[in-house]
Amino acid sequence: MKINLNSDDILEAREAARIWGVSEGYVRKTISQSPEKFPEGTVRKFGKQWVVTTEGMEHATGKKDPRKN
Repeated sequence: MKINLNSDDILEAREAARIWGVSEGYVRKTISQSPEKFPEGTVRKFGKQWVVTTEGMEHATGKKDPRKN
């Protein structure tokens, strides 16, 4: 399986929070308190950086990607 790391569907947690209009700590807090909100494979920590997919944010927030409206 080939993963395109240049995809607009892969976001740094801070950027994802800005796009969805939630606080910067939203991803970290949601992962620690309600990890089931993120489907498997939609969020991952690389070193100190959290990375999330648009699918993960859509599931966690219940809102579609605002960039695609």
